[in-house]
Amino acid sequence: MKVCIACGMPMEKKSDFAGGDEQKDYCVYCARPDGTMRSFEEAKAGMTRFIMESQGFDETAAEKIAVSSMKKLPAWKGMFDHE
Repeated sequence: MKVCIACGMPMEKKSDFAGGDEQKDYCVYCARPDGTMRSFEEAKAGMTRFIMESQGFDETAAEKIAVSSMKKLPAWKGMFDHE
């Protein structure tokens, strides 16, 4: 099973993949409508929203959790080198 390089979501079904393309390394939620991968800022905002809605954290806490998770994902390697 593949895992999304941008958010860590397990991709088990064809519909989990961006554009239904099982060759993609990122999921449907990390894709723009044209099938390209969302930017770091777009992904961080989406993950923050998801954490707020699914786990009830406020925006500040949710963003910290999102960033902490993103630091471990291949798509964002290098985004945190300056820290």
